[in-house]
Amino acid sequence: MKIINVIGARPQFVKAAVVSRELRKIAGVDEVIVHTGQHFDRALSGDILEELGFPEVNYNLGINQLTHGAMTGRMLEEIEKILLAEKPDMLLVYGDTNSTVAGALAARKLNIRIAHVEAGMRSFNMKMPEEINRILTDRISDLLFCSSETSVQHLQHEGFGHFPCSVINSGDVMYDAFLHFKPLAAQHSNIIEALTLKDFVLCTLHRESNVDHPDQLASILKALDKINAEIPVVLPVHPRTAKKLEQFGIPTAIRMIPPATYFDMLQLLEHCSMVITDSGGLQKEAYFSEKPCLTVRYETEWTELVDRGYNKLVGTDTDWILNNFRWMMDNVPDFDLSLYGNGKAGALIAEHMTRKPVIQTA
Repeated sequence: MKIINVIGARPQFVKAAVVSRELRKIAGVDEVIVHTGQHFDRALSGDILEELGFPEVNYNLGINQLTHGAMTGRMLEEIEKILLAEKPDMLLVYGDTNSTVAGALAARKLNIRIAHVEAGMRSFNMKMPEEINRILTDRISDLLFCSSETSVQHLQHEGFGHFPCSVINSGDVMYDAFLHFKPLAAQHSNIIEALTLKDFVLCTLHRESNVDHPDQLASILKALDKINAEIPVVLPVHPRTAKKLEQFGIPTAIRMIPPATYFDMLQLLEHCSMVITDSGGLQKEAYFSEKPCLTVRYETEWTELVDRGYNKLVGTDTDWILNNFRWMMDNVPDFDLSLYGNGKAGALIAEHMTRKPVIQTA
């Protein structure tokens, strides 16, 4: 059985490493890795692939720094060429990036079966490019692997029970990765010692809706500066964010460091007091690390974390961010629930993918 495994953005590398490791345990599976190049920075791409022990990338398309339409279109065109040459039995995609929807569309047009990991996520904000990507990918996929029961319910409410697909609550592959790589990160990362960090808040900002708008970005940074006066704020700065801070001339006193590798991020999560982010993946990793999280957005795909008090949506208003920061520092939740499976999601996904499909007959 030949499977095309499509990756493009940093969080996908972690998810793909988990599933790829399980696929390689199954006899008769031929895995072909396609890297679209969506994340091209060394720390966001190359270093993490090495850390994760990722198999050799068979195709690196080098497509990045384009508008959404141009990027998606070029990816679709190039992935189609690979599918025609490789003739796989299935295509595997993750999450909600341009790489995800481009791969799924290319496969669907060629009647190749599609497996979508992190299916059923919804922010219910159609202005987000990611929301469009995940909805379209879900609708044309054959195997929909959901990270939580909430995602399963989203698909049920949208009528997926009437579509020719399988919806599976697999648990979250990011939790698999967290459990597997956490002890390795403690061995191989020295970022805490190198930066002489003790009590600090870990922050990430990269989402276009925040960093591309000077007023909103300035409002967030103003809140972070006020927090920084109480407890140090450490920001591994995304290349997009660094560019916008320079372009808009927004000053800040918080500590900005280069983009962190996956192992470094796990160590930063382990030792921080709180997470402030606009990243979807880091919201979950904060939960895995039992750290309270403030999300500088007005919606999230991981609604179960908000519903149970592990995460607060604080938008971009300076005072609202600051007030919620102080409240969360004084009211750290009990991390006593298992929302994302038992750490065996990768094995379950690989097992379902390599089953022979049931042929529907009249």
